[in-house]
Amino acid sequence: MRRQRGSVSVEMAILAPAFLLLIVLGIVHGRVAIAANAIDVAAHDAARAASISRTAGAAESNAIAAATEALAQQGLECVEAPQIEPDVSGFAQDGLQLVFVSVTVTCEVSFVDVKFLPFIPDSRVLTSTFVSPVDIFRERQ
Repeated sequence: MRRQRGSVSVEMAILAPAFLLLIVLGIVHGRVAIAANAIDVAAHDAARAASISRTAGAAESNAIAAATEALAQQGLECVEAPQIEPDVSGFAQDGLQLVFVSVTVTCEVSFVDVKFLPFIPDSRVLTSTFVSPVDIFRERQ
């Protein structure tokens, strides 16, 4: 019968880095998922705010305000200011046609505070676009 003295130490030395790697990757993946959800919510809120506006100018400013507020409520901090790009060209059409507005929100999320390994990126750019129909029964000016 061979002695197995010290085998637990060797096993821990081999498995501990793998477990730590798994934990760090889980943290990075979780941060990406939470940030993507926050950006989706911001794009949704912005498109909805734009779709119920009366003018194209009001739709654009309402979309930017709604997206900024949604990102603040979600607690998402982008590396730089988030890019909020409303497309309100649907307001140019008259009548009872079904037209749409869309809002694209782009944010760069930082991983610097969890960058323990060289293959983890410093940041990742996340983008979400949401499309909402313009309320055709709302009076447009």
